[in-house]
Amino acid sequence: MKDRTVLITGGASGIGLAMVRRFARANAQVFFIDANVSQGELVEKEEQEKGHQVTFWHADVTSLEQISERIQQLPGKIDTLINNAGVSHVGKVENTSEEDFDRLYQVNVKGMFVCTKAALPKLIENGGGSILNMCSVAATMGIPDRFAYSMTKGAALSMTLSIARDYVSQGVRCNCLSPGRVHTPFVDGFLAKNYPGQEKEMFAKLAATQPIGRMGTPEEVAELAYFISSEEGSFITGSNINIDGGFLGLKM
Repeated sequence: MKDRTVLITGGASGIGLAMVRRFARANAQVFFIDANVSQGELVEKEEQEKGHQVTFWHADVTSLEQISERIQQLPGKIDTLINNAGVSHVGKVENTSEEDFDRLYQVNVKGMFVCTKAALPKLIENGGGSILNMCSVAATMGIPDRFAYSMTKGAALSMTLSIARDYVSQGVRCNCLSPGRVHTPFVDGFLAKNYPGQEKEMFAKLAATQPIGRMGTPEEVAELAYFISSEEGSFITGSNINIDGGFLGLKM
């Protein structure tokens, strides 16, 4: 990935941050988008101090105008787009409000559409490249209390397959990753909000739902994202790749 241009959405924390750092270490030119200005600027500063080519952009992934404007600022090509930005929600249909549903759809579905639509001309102009969408095991199995979130990840999977089919002849690969439970700031925030004083116990219970016996790390997901986006992954397209500690394949 040396000297290749990578655009990552939701890159200021969690899995997205791990991806920014992984590609930066490989001497890629990394641009990342996030809504969190202070955290984004901090990540940019830290990475640039290490000598890495990392640039933060504040933008709304649901705005085609904003994202298109940002992409036009790129100094040339795009080799890799990673649609990582996303939000979550806990609830069944009955306790999912219309506002909750719309919020998840806007970020997780429309955001993926917007960023892909804006980046595709640059990818095609470059002779092809890689689009990687963040999906979830929730796209292909029923997970309790994840109605709206699962809806958006089902859409992410379908969009991935459609894009892969439509642009394979133009050299654009499109895949998605489906993690199981990964230890991110969202997990810590969820436990602190819903199980105050019981965080350690509940964390252990959640971790135990993975047959491998623990949650994944953002760095493990980032390593797989790097492989798929690199030349070593150039024979992979139209694939949904699970990274879930056996959550789907080994469940009894």
